[in-house]
Amino acid sequence: MVVFLLEVFLLELLLTKLLTVCLPHLFIVSEILRLNEDPNVQGLALDLPESLYSSKILNAVKPEKDVDGLSDVNLGRLVRGEDSDYLVSPTAGAVVELLEDLESQGNNLTYGKTVLLVDINGALGSSLQCLLQRRGAITASCHWKSPGLQSKLHHVDVVVAGSPKPESVPVSWLKPGTTLINCSSDLLSGRQSLNNTTENAVCSLAVAMRMQNMVKNTERWIHSQQLRKWDLHCLKLQPLSPVPSDIEISRAQSPKAVDVLAKEIGLLTDEIEIYGQTKAKVRLSLLERLKDQPDGKYVLVAGITPTPLGEGKSTVTIGLVQALTAHLKINSFACLRQPSQGPTFGVKGGAAGGGYAQVIPMEEFNLHLTGDIHAITAANNLLAAAIDARILHENTQSDKALYNRLVPVVKGVRGFSSIQLARLRRLGINKTDPETLTEEEISRFVRLDIDPSTITWQRVVDTNDRFLRKITIGQANTEKGFVRQAQFDIAVASEIMAILALTTSLEDMKERLGKIVVANDKKGEPVTAEDLGVTGALAVLMKDAIKPTLMQTLEGTPVFVHAGPFANIAHGNSSILADKIALKLVGEKGFVVTEAGFGADIGMEKFFNIKCRASGLVPSVVVLVATVRALKMHGGGPSVSAGAPLKKEYTEENLQLVADGCCNLQKQIQITQLFGVPVVVALNVFKTDSPAEVDLVCKIAKQSGAFDAVPCNHWSDGGRGAVKLAQAVEKAANQKSSFKYLYSLETIAQKVYGAEDIELSPAAQSQIDRYTRQGFGKLPICMAKTHLSLSHQPEKKGVPTGFILPISDVRASIGAGFIYPLVGTMSTMPGLPTRPCFYDIDLDPVTEEVKGLF
Repeated sequence: MVVFLLEVFLLELLLTKLLTVCLPHLFIVSEILRLNEDPNVQGLALDLPESLYSSKILNAVKPEKDVDGLSDVNLGRLVRGEDSDYLVSPTAGAVVELLEDLESQGNNLTYGKTVLLVDINGALGSSLQCLLQRRGAITASCHWKSPGLQSKLHHVDVVVAGSPKPESVPVSWLKPGTTLINCSSDLLSGRQSLNNTTENAVCSLAVAMRMQNMVKNTERWIHSQQLRKWDLHCLKLQPLSPVPSDIEISRAQSPKAVDVLAKEIGLLTDEIEIYGQTKAKVRLSLLERLKDQPDGKYVLVAGITPTPLGEGKSTVTIGLVQALTAHLKINSFACLRQPSQGPTFGVKGGAAGGGYAQVIPMEEFNLHLTGDIHAITAANNLLAAAIDARILHENTQSDKALYNRLVPVVKGVRGFSSIQLARLRRLGINKTDPETLTEEEISRFVRLDIDPSTITWQRVVDTNDRFLRKITIGQANTEKGFVRQAQFDIAVASEIMAILALTTSLEDMKERLGKIVVANDKKGEPVTAEDLGVTGALAVLMKDAIKPTLMQTLEGTPVFVHAGPFANIAHGNSSILADKIALKLVGEKGFVVTEAGFGADIGMEKFFNIKCRASGLVPSVVVLVATVRALKMHGGGPSVSAGAPLKKEYTEENLQLVADGCCNLQKQIQITQLFGVPVVVALNVFKTDSPAEVDLVCKIAKQSGAFDAVPCNHWSDGGRGAVKLAQAVEKAANQKSSFKYLYSLETIAQKVYGAEDIELSPAAQSQIDRYTRQGFGKLPICMAKTHLSLSHQPEKKGVPTGFILPISDVRASIGAGFIYPLVGTMSTMPGLPTRPCFYDIDLDPVTEEVKGLF
């Protein structure tokens, strides 16, 4: 068993606990390892029989919890003389203290004297020899049964015994005046094995020194809970020209071990869960530890309406933090979304950034990461399965049969689960004994009466699979004729992904999961995940996914990867939790740079109206990413397609196309200004851009109200190429912000997109009426709209005006806390192109290296 001695005293006076382990040998190590991970135990002191003080047991104790100072790490620090970093063995310290006390009475017992350690082995013997030699003593060691013991005893000045003196060794073997110190007493029980004038003193001193070690451990722990100055060692870059492929650049850099990175930015050992060498989950307990720490500055990277190739928001995000931290020595954190398998194997490729501004290792980043999307897929599809199974069982069973199965008799007792009791309370049935429900109450309890035509919860898969956009389920004979039309969405469009991104704690996530509305019953009332009894199971599947994943940039600066993409069909922002943790870690003068999906009209609008409303965080600056290529497209240039060579209009100087296309940049600046946040334009420079084109864009951006406009070369130069951008962001963050939200569907359509009005389909109007009647009418709006135009028509470039925005359908994400209208023919399941990225992706069977990623 485990006994916590002096627990009340230590909790009240030392804020720690002292552990005495009296377990069989087979269980000691496992119990120590368990207590190592207990955040409530700050000190571990072992009180074992001497035979159990093995190296394996002593070194099982974490060095920072090693109260007795007997682990190899503590002994190594003692030998090296790192005075502030080690704890001395209480027994060894007591012996030395006693000798020093005797010396204060005029007896020189250390410097130049010979000290014999008898039957003192292992860690205690090493500690004693080191401490005594440091004080000028000459030390030797032996056993009571060693040959020549009489001669050894006769020629030493001090004898320190670790076990009782056998009767076969007479006192006469000691030369007159020899000091004998017995340290074989049991420290905690006070059992003494030799009647000697020093033994009581050693025992008392050792107990006192153990208490001192506990105090020192507590002081260390208190100090560790405070935010420490970063000790970040950035990685050097040596950019090549021409710039190699992204994966070649990634592999040419050797990342730091993730536990080293975590320590550099002030994370504690028990606040990370390591996944391999280069990534780790960060525990939410960090937020409680740093709750009084002021937040840093909050920067959002958005963009103009992009080409299908993307304009480099992730690259700008990474380049900016590399510039801030590696070059300007300002603490900064990038917070990115986890890539979906859909675009990784589809058209767009990975999302780790590019060139010399990317997250490494890029294959780890782009493929599976720590499994969060898989957890979301599992949770989503469990809920989908629960819906159809419940309809089937209700259609084929009587009330009594349903009740007997839902509340079965187990070992002669029938009882409600916690979630069933909660459902009873929502129904107004205040009973806890299953035997007391009336037939009417049983019927209300067991029947959700889901209307299949109102089911809005779809199955998901993280693959672009257009043939799952409409499916028929229930065709097997075992489903007894229950057939209905359904569909698959891309996994990252699941409401559970949005919940992950918008939650603020495990408790909050569980509450949001329970609120998910999956359908209506036949009376028109909402049916939730809580009604289906699946909330706890969903939370279990998501318990690890809620923790942000720590990675690093090419220059060794920290990155959080959390939540998912697709701001055109979902809310498409990284998580509030990642941002909140990062804002605490960077400190008051630091920066957290996060990215929103697609153009400012989509991702930024959702960041402000949905994410900031849920988090309460206020952005300091918006960085608006533009490219000459995209501006030429908006100015009337030919269409741009993934995989097709760019036309000459994009590779040759054309100032008129650039000037005409800046209308889109101006519109996106105006959208940012609607929210009252300063905007800095980051012009992502390509090698085909002429200096005149770059100057023109920056001039127009400033004239249009941007705080500043800066050409950036981070793709080819790393953080060094974004230093001017970092300086502009730092200045803009000191500007006064008057941040505000936009609210209604009409406001977003007219003020953000430039529509003249909206047009609701009969189905959309019916859904709005239903959601309003159910009390969801005032939730924020999350538009599902094409990202390739400000309008609903992808081919309409520049700044379309005068159009009517068609709303084909409206869905509710009640757990996430928003309503999302589907604009035009928008699909929540992307499709694969004729030539997907997977043609180029391969695995070397010998080296296991991934090939072909962007």
